[in-house]
Amino acid sequence: MDSGQLQSKQPRSALAGSYGHPVHPILVTVPIGAWVCSLVFDVISYFSAEPRIWSVGAMWLTLFGAVGAAVAAIWGVIDFRNLPHGTGAFNTGRLHAALNSTALAIFIVDFIWRYTTRETWDSAPVGPLILSIVGLGIVGVSGFLGGRLAYHYGVRVADEGVQAQGFRSSTTSGSSPRQS
Repeated sequence: MDSGQLQSKQPRSALAGSYGHPVHPILVTVPIGAWVCSLVFDVISYFSAEPRIWSVGAMWLTLFGAVGAAVAAIWGVIDFRNLPHGTGAFNTGRLHAALNSTALAIFIVDFIWRYTTRETWDSAPVGPLILSIVGLGIVGVSGFLGGRLAYHYGVRVADEGVQAQGFRSSTTSGSSPRQS
């Protein structure tokens, strides 16, 4: 294992999470969940007798997702700064960050559009729904790249020697973990 690969596995600081257990991947579940729920609320609003309620919920979920994405980005940058320049992992990380930044910008515009037009809604707004679909498409591609960083390149993943510890028998005094 070369020094660049070892460097990418280590936390840049204690703030980034412990070795083999980064903070960034768990934080991204907040914006993804909020934005998916926002889209679901939008779709429900088209079939609801009270579409405004669902549309307002979608609006606040969009904002919640944007705030969550901004927080997750902080930890993403911490991990990204550990990647050696000129490597496949660095280039993938740069594209991952660019796509996430684009998605965040789309969802901020989405929220502003919703917020500034909310008083005129007689039914669910179509424009913000389209922005949500586009934003989630970009998040999906970016998530694929994030998975590539972790599972293909092993960024912030413990090395194989540490991973092997999880597959050693944990029996003590001849008892098996399957025995109750």
